[in-house]
Amino acid sequence: MSAVTTRPVPGFTGSRFGDPRSRRVEAVRCAVTLTVTGAAGTAAIVIAYRRAEWGQPGQFGWFWAGMLLFTLPAAYWAVRRHTSSRLRLAVLIGYGAFTYLPKLLRHPSGPLYHDEYAHWGQSHSILVDGRLFEANSIVRVIGDFPGLHACVAAMAAITGLSIWQAALLVLSTAHILLTVGVGVLAGQLRPDPRITAAAVILYSLNSSFLFFDTQLGYESLAICALVWALVAALGAIRATTVPARVGWSASTLLLAAAITATHHLTALWLTGALGLFALVFTIHSVVVLELTTPARTAWALTSGTALIVAVWLGLVAPHTGSYLDPYLGRALDQFGGLAGGDDGGRELFSKSVLPWWEQTSAYLAPGVALLAMVAATILWWRRRHTDEPVTHAGTTGMLLIGALYFPATMLILTPAGAEGARRSWAFSYLGLAVVVAPVVVALLDGTRRLPARPTETGTVLTGAGLAAACALLLVGNNAAGMNPSYRFPGPPVYGSDTRAATPEVQAAAHWLLKTQGRGIRLVADRYSGLILGSYGEQHPTTGSATFPAYDLYRARPGRPISPQLLAQLRAWRFEFLVVDRRMAEQVPDINIYFETNEPLRHDGVPAFDRAQLTKFDVMPWLIKIYDGPNLAIYRFDFDSLRIPVRPADPVKPARHDVRVRTR
Repeated sequence: MSAVTTRPVPGFTGSRFGDPRSRRVEAVRCAVTLTVTGAAGTAAIVIAYRRAEWGQPGQFGWFWAGMLLFTLPAAYWAVRRHTSSRLRLAVLIGYGAFTYLPKLLRHPSGPLYHDEYAHWGQSHSILVDGRLFEANSIVRVIGDFPGLHACVAAMAAITGLSIWQAALLVLSTAHILLTVGVGVLAGQLRPDPRITAAAVILYSLNSSFLFFDTQLGYESLAICALVWALVAALGAIRATTVPARVGWSASTLLLAAAITATHHLTALWLTGALGLFALVFTIHSVVVLELTTPARTAWALTSGTALIVAVWLGLVAPHTGSYLDPYLGRALDQFGGLAGGDDGGRELFSKSVLPWWEQTSAYLAPGVALLAMVAATILWWRRRHTDEPVTHAGTTGMLLIGALYFPATMLILTPAGAEGARRSWAFSYLGLAVVVAPVVVALLDGTRRLPARPTETGTVLTGAGLAAACALLLVGNNAAGMNPSYRFPGPPVYGSDTRAATPEVQAAAHWLLKTQGRGIRLVADRYSGLILGSYGEQHPTTGSATFPAYDLYRARPGRPISPQLLAQLRAWRFEFLVVDRRMAEQVPDINIYFETNEPLRHDGVPAFDRAQLTKFDVMPWLIKIYDGPNLAIYRFDFDSLRIPVRPADPVKPARHDVRVRTR
């Protein structure tokens, strides 16, 4: 075995082909090609969004035509043998910018997704009040992880941009840095510029890359930092001098601290990945003594990162565990029920509007990924004696990270595990992309060893096959990972996070803010709460198992409300109740009225009737102050509860403020 050697941080450098004139001609050809295809692809995406917004068919075809118009030429120029190093880097930066466009064009003016409302509101509060770690009523743990919000608020304060504009600047930059970082990470193990480019393209095929990790969410920033933390960690592991090792280690721990202050799951994934590397290097060091120091370095980085995460979760964010535990626990229970034959699963694409070819691609994508992983494993095994020790051990770690994609994919069969499975793919696909990239380059290079006549044909056929696999994974992964309502605009739909901002709810939020001020505690359903808690700057609650605020809505007319619940509402100074009467007429698009654990029926029939939602008009301890076509807002009058009222007594007419009606 060769000794462990120090190498510069791998980027996109490589051999230069041709003279300066030919390289300039090559750069012009590439620029013209990608400019034209980029413009055409953007136009096709805009057409797809307009057709979806106007209710016309064809949005799926137009969207993927637009994406592939740029993706495939960009992949060609990035992986092409004779592309210069600077041009390759420029292509991948351009590719990172282009892949941010689908989310940007989807809704460029403000938050759209469920978590975006929470993060937008948190960033806005920091800018207005200057205080970190404030509680958030939409996503209750994000106040304990202010990294993204502080960054966005600081950018808005420095530049004078709005919160949303500052967020777009921060996140588009992070997305491009993520794109480049994946290539640099791959280059730490295989310093071949074509392999680094192939890894970038492969990673961009995961279901989170286009929409989820481009939204205003803490993972969008944290995952970029995770990739660069792994780059620094491998730099420390590979270093052979103390100053280099200390420098890389300090960078790793600094990034680990930034990640921990930004996103809980990403911090846990980083700790797990470093621990996996430490274990792999330790096992390999039994045979290859040169890996003893890299193994010790990996354990030191794992211990340091774990300490940072443990201290933060223990002292700053102690409720994170209780927030995450129900999701994994229910998923495992439901998965165990499936294995035992119980009816606890979910039907994939049930009532979906996706075209057949998207659904087929979603089913085929894991199979294609499995074949690619098998090929990567075979290549890893064949090169075990020729690779240097750090490269072989590091590739082993990446293989294990990539292998996590497949058990996580099985969790999508459970209602509770589906969301967690989708969120894990952004991390596990990192390992998959890094280890499969050498297979792609090996396939392209293998055709060049054929006899002279078939060489060009073989290369073309191999390239066409890889392009087809790339298209299938891009379409299939996104079809499996993102609902159509997240990907495409359309008319307002009750019970859809992305289409909750109806003019009526927005008007109510602005009216409440203008007349009652900000920071008021109120009870609301999930969708009204999104708007009231962000644009309205209020503190809504949708209830929980320990605070069943939704029991207010469930109670039958004439039946008493739980005294314990009323005592909680009064003690915690809730002031308003928001009622959306559509709950008695429609079923939510995502099958949730308040929160995921709600004890309500979800069988395609509304969980409430009209009487349950209009009973508040005649309750003596509620005063209606706002009345719209679908939305009503009541003020709690807990003082009236001091008068003893027996359960059998008839309810008294309510006192009413002047109603505000909206059109």
